[in-house]
Amino acid sequence: MATNETELNGVTYKIPSAPVAVVCIDGSDPEYFTAASKAGVIPNIERYMREGFAATAHCVVPSFTCPNNMSIATGSPPKVHGISGNFYLDRETGEAVVMTGPELMRSRTIFDVLSKAGVKTMVVTAKDKLRKQLGKDLDVSNGNVCFSTQHADQTTMEENGIEDALAFVGQPLPDMYSEELSLFVLDAGIKALEQNDPPKLLYLSLTDYVQHKYAPDHPKALEFYKALDDRFARLEELGAVVGLVADHGMKDKCDKDGNYNIIYLQDLLDERFGTGNTKVICPITDAFVGHHGSFGGFVRVHCFNDVNVKEAMDFIRPIKGVEEVLDRENAARTFDLPIDVEADIVVISNENYCLGMGRDDHDIAGLNGERLRTHGGISERDVPFVISSPLNSDYSARAQSEQLKNYQIFDYAINGTA
Repeated sequence: MATNETELNGVTYKIPSAPVAVVCIDGSDPEYFTAASKAGVIPNIERYMREGFAATAHCVVPSFTCPNNMSIATGSPPKVHGISGNFYLDRETGEAVVMTGPELMRSRTIFDVLSKAGVKTMVVTAKDKLRKQLGKDLDVSNGNVCFSTQHADQTTMEENGIEDALAFVGQPLPDMYSEELSLFVLDAGIKALEQNDPPKLLYLSLTDYVQHKYAPDHPKALEFYKALDDRFARLEELGAVVGLVADHGMKDKCDKDGNYNIIYLQDLLDERFGTGNTKVICPITDAFVGHHGSFGGFVRVHCFNDVNVKEAMDFIRPIKGVEEVLDRENAARTFDLPIDVEADIVVISNENYCLGMGRDDHDIAGLNGERLRTHGGISERDVPFVISSPLNSDYSARAQSEQLKNYQIFDYAINGTA
């Protein structure tokens, strides 16, 4: 039975009267909007920024895909929903545990809560690693839909709420390393809004293939952003309030000659403290390392045997390219992370460097000798926060008085628009 509003994690959400489509442009550093605007290829986004609402928000740190998508989906930081990376180290077994299972989610999602309040909901992601967590407890037998482009050729009514996503969108299955993987997500949302009974809540989460591969002013990046802009206009034309946000930014991690600025932290720790006495976890790691080689701006270090945490921190801190070294308690407090799955030490690199495990633990062949662009640190925290409609007076005042977080996008898009 429909109600007028519902609540999640301290935020009361109105029941949308018109469709609300939030797009997470994976890896969309604000520099991409700046470059695309300069090139004149995003007239609709520019109009939203001029006539609707635009600001620079902060994503959650670590500035990775999974923690930020879950924050957007729950309207809360990782200490609430429990997801702080793609992996964590189980202290009892010593094994790295994948954090993409719905059983690890400690919060309901906006999609679950609003759909149960009578709002027809559609969630489409590029990569399947997000789909089960985003779709946790979403009843797809009740007209709601949740699927990924990656597995769009395998959708069923029972699992996804849609029988044949490829036929529905009318496109072939895209390659995992392509811009089409993201464009398919948006085309699915557009197709849904063109139906007689369209969803009222849409979350369309893209992938950062383009941003890892191309600098903001590269012709291929500009071409991609033009394609995005065209699709945002169509979502708006179909009656949706369009919210645009990113899960994280993206920075170049090379020197002026194109050499990779990589800190192989495990090798350095092994040399200083001995093999097996520390373990570096790279929580950016997923099945598709061709994007980034599993290098990121944020790693976790566990200390074993007689290794003193403070001594290890003092060793790491002066390493060239390191921006921040925090112990477990300070990392959890500073970045609103769940302390029970946090490591002994968190290490964050500066804007031009990235962190890895040992040299033998990474395969950089997938980068094909091209520049390394990645994320995870504080330097990738700034993200765009854009809404196609102007804010009401209450939310306009709020926006002036607080540092916006990317996970507030649904609150602002649903409750804050006129």
